[in-house]
Amino acid sequence: MKRRITTIFPIVFLSIIAYIIWRGSQVLPEKHLFQYIYIGTNILFFSFFLLSLFIGHKIPIRLASAISFIGNTYLIIAIYLFCSFLFADIIRLFNDIIHFAPHGLLPYRYEWLIFSFALIAVLLLIGNYRFNHPKIVRLNLETDKSKQYKDLKIVAVSDIHLGFSIRKKKLQRYVDMINAEEPDIILMAGDVSDRSIKPIIRQNMEEELKQLKAPLGIYAINGNHEHYAETTKATSEYLQKAGIQMLIDSTVLINDAFYLIGRDDRMNRHRKALSTLVKGLNPDFPKILLDHQPYNLKNAQRNGIDLQISGHTHEGQFFPGNLFVKKMFEVQYGYKKIGSTHYYVSSGLGIWGPQYRIGTQSEMVVINLSY
Repeated sequence: MKRRITTIFPIVFLSIIAYIIWRGSQVLPEKHLFQYIYIGTNILFFSFFLLSLFIGHKIPIRLASAISFIGNTYLIIAIYLFCSFLFADIIRLFNDIIHFAPHGLLPYRYEWLIFSFALIAVLLLIGNYRFNHPKIVRLNLETDKSKQYKDLKIVAVSDIHLGFSIRKKKLQRYVDMINAEEPDIILMAGDVSDRSIKPIIRQNMEEELKQLKAPLGIYAINGNHEHYAETTKATSEYLQKAGIQMLIDSTVLINDAFYLIGRDDRMNRHRKALSTLVKGLNPDFPKILLDHQPYNLKNAQRNGIDLQISGHTHEGQFFPGNLFVKKMFEVQYGYKKIGSTHYYVSSGLGIWGPQYRIGTQSEMVVINLSY
C-alpha cells in the first residue's frame, strides 16, 4: 500500500504538471525568456516535491523543511493552475460550438494567466493563516449512562503529522495550546507522525511531548501514516517513551469510571473487531472509542460506544478536496449523533503536505462529557 501510494500519486501529479506546462507556455511568447523561466520553474519545483516525498527524511531537517514547503506549495499552485486552464479550455470549447465570443478568447489568454496567479496567491495567504491559527471547537455532550454525575474534560487532537514539515517549534505551540485547556485527559486520534520516525528522533521532539499534562493520562492510536513509517513498533515505542500510552487494539478502564478503546488503523487488515474489544466490559460504564478513519460508523453504535473520536479526512484540507471527502465519508467533518452514540471527526491540528487550509481550518477539540 505504501509503495502504491508513493508511486501512483507522483504519476498523476506528473500528468497535471505536463498539462499546465503545455497550456501555460502557449500563452507566453514562443522561445522567449519568460517561456523558458515558466517551464524551468515548473520542472524545478516539481523536483522539490519529489525530493521531499522520497528522501526528505534522509537529509538535514532545515533543508528537508525548505524543500518540503516549496514542493508542497507548488502542489497546490499546480492543482489550481490545472483547474484554471481546464476551465478556460472548456469555455473555449463551448465558444467553438455556440460562438458567444465572436472574436474568440485567444486575446485574453495572457490576462487569464495573470489573474490565475493573482487569485492563487491570495488563496495561499488565507490558507496559510488558517493553518497557523487553529481554532478550538468546544462540545458539551451527555451519555445515556449519566449515572455517576461526573464531568470529563477531553482535549482531542488528530493528524498532527510531526516530521520535517511540522517541526519542533510548531509542536511546542501545540503543546502550549493543549495544556492551556487544563484537560482531564488528552486523546490523540492517529497520525501523530507524518511518516518516518527519524525526523522526530533527530529533533528530539520527546522533550515537547513530555510537557503534555493531564491527570488521567495521554493516549494515542495509530493512524494510516504510522503504517507508512519504518515500523509501527518504532513509532509506538518512541511515543510511549515520551509519556504517551499507545492503545493498539486494546481497552483500558480509567479511574474506575469509563473505558477507553483504541483501534489499530484499518491499514492493518488483521486488526481486531470492535466487538472483540468491547466483549465483557461493564455495560454501565461509558465507552470512548478512538478510531482514526471514520468508516462504518454504525459499527460503534451496534457495540454500545458512547463517543467515537476520529480524524484522517482533514476535511479535504484544501478546496476542492473537501468536496471529494464529503462523498467518501458518512461524516467527513464535525459532530453527529447516531442513536445514543456521539461522533466527532476532526479536521486535524496539523497537516499533511502543503501548509495551507483553503476552505478548511486546523483545529483542536475540547469535549466536556457528562457521564
